[in-house]
Amino acid sequence: MAQGKYERELKSILSSDEETIDEVTKTCTEEEKEGYYQVKDIPFMVVRGAGSLGVDLVAVRGDVSFLIEVKSSKKDVLYLSDQKRLTEQAEKIIEICTKTKLLPIYAYRLKGQRGDKWRVFTLEIEGLSKKYRILNRKLPNVKKTVHDNYKIPWEEGMPLSDFLSYLDRLLG
Repeated sequence: MAQGKYERELKSILSSDEETIDEVTKTCTEEEKEGYYQVKDIPFMVVRGAGSLGVDLVAVRGDVSFLIEVKSSKKDVLYLSDQKRLTEQAEKIIEICTKTKLLPIYAYRLKGQRGDKWRVFTLEIEGLSKKYRILNRKLPNVKKTVHDNYKIPWEEGMPLSDFLSYLDRLLG
């Protein structure tokens, strides 16, 4: 149930909802706040994905679109292998994004964190356009363990504020 709360939070941030951005940036540095507020220049249209779509959110604006899977935890490392369904979902996202040439985003919110609580990651996708290849290389990848399982170490992700600033510089 709480997962839906964070999907709505990220949807509101990307849609440039000022009240939500004010709330999530209360403990952020000025630089982090600036990153969040840059989404106001060109906000995304964000829709929540249907269960069969395999992703939580689809974010679209004139120059870029993402398939976004939202994760949250009190733990700073999230192992997708903890649930077989999550590993299968990651493989499905890779398959969909390879076919559609879209960039997948894993947005991981660490509960109880001060400052920028969100980190973003991607998965390695072949055949992306130049714009998406640049983003795919810039974003940290979801990691693999020695046993070939997916893991998301929050600390190694790109802060959402940095990602929004980078998008503004790259595409704005």
